[in-house]
Amino acid sequence: MSVEIPQLNPEILSSIEALKASPKMAKALQIAFDEAELGMKEQIELCEIPAPTFEEAKRGQDIVRRMKAYGLTDVSVDDIGNVIGFRPGKGNGPVLAIGAHMDTVFPAGTDVTVKQEGNRYFAPGIGDNCSGLRALLQIIRSLNEADIQTQGDIYFVATVGEEGLGDIRGSKHFVATHRIDGFIAIDNTEIGRILRGAVGSHRYRVTIEGPGGHSYGNFAEVGSAIHAMCIAGNMIAHLKTPKDPKTTFTIGTIKGGTSVNSIAPTCTVEIDMRSLNNEALLKIESEILACFDKAVAEENALWNITDPAKQVHWKKENIGNRPAGMRPADCPVLQVSRSALEVLGQKLTNYGVSSTDANAPVSMGIPATCLSSGGIQYKCHTVNEYFDKVDIHLGPQLLILTAVGLVGCEGFKAILPKHE
Repeated sequence: MSVEIPQLNPEILSSIEALKASPKMAKALQIAFDEAELGMKEQIELCEIPAPTFEEAKRGQDIVRRMKAYGLTDVSVDDIGNVIGFRPGKGNGPVLAIGAHMDTVFPAGTDVTVKQEGNRYFAPGIGDNCSGLRALLQIIRSLNEADIQTQGDIYFVATVGEEGLGDIRGSKHFVATHRIDGFIAIDNTEIGRILRGAVGSHRYRVTIEGPGGHSYGNFAEVGSAIHAMCIAGNMIAHLKTPKDPKTTFTIGTIKGGTSVNSIAPTCTVEIDMRSLNNEALLKIESEILACFDKAVAEENALWNITDPAKQVHWKKENIGNRPAGMRPADCPVLQVSRSALEVLGQKLTNYGVSSTDANAPVSMGIPATCLSSGGIQYKCHTVNEYFDKVDIHLGPQLLILTAVGLVGCEGFKAILPKHE
């Protein structure tokens, strides 16, 4: 890692060491180890329930059933499809949410049958994020079977719409409708990966439209949507962004026109812009959108087209808004999760940034991070995705120790501050 790793708070580290050694926590961690095969079976079963973004309901109902079977009595599905299980604490402690997304990037009809070769499992979505759902459910089982009574409350959330155009809508809706003091997303499998920041993204679908016409007969009489889009693309390609905070952009898709011998009546692009800083994100957004104003004006002026009916025009549609943010080094969620990783004997391999369900709480100043589920995932977001069942107990163990450290339990004070 190239980033400088800040010091751990010695008091927090000492507390997490003591918590790990306590009898009930030792039992919970052992349960996570012993139930690895059960967890893997569950991961397979969930994977084989299709859950494209915006179509997660069937998988969600299965998770409702499992949460109830594992001892949660307060389980519901909210207005947009998030499955929310509530585990109340004993006292007036902080409120923590732990979330794993249910959706996959694959369209309806994709074969999600899991094929096994030894400890390797092949299927679209087997790692991302059925592994995260496995870990989420294992936390519930371990806490209940070990009879750990936390001081603070814990929400267990299986979210909708994390991927692509889902735009983390499940996470955004949950944090907007619940008062929480901390949040942990479960995504990825690299056990040493703890996210300190959230990469924000703004996405637009921009369409340039005109009357179109014959490539010869209407030449110079009407504007071309594709020509105007090419002018805009050239302008965008020459924009400069800061390296710190890292800010990026790309025209990810382009489509338009009707035939090789037509003046294009329409052309559409989809644009992705990303940054760790919301101000930098808004700046590049403003610069990119201004290019379309200039481009259509230039295309119309090239042929001296003044009749609005013959000119090209543009319109935009916002198709993604993931807020950005960074957490300070002393963030309790970061300190506790790093301490838990250390006392479990694992190395911090990736103290980085990404775009996950944690973006929403991070952008609101809520202590939050994203932790991993264990195992090893490969070729995510492809139909050739596969997952290696290697030390899959480590993800749930890290999450259990972190969660209880944050909300507290008998003999251990909550480390996560409670906001009044």
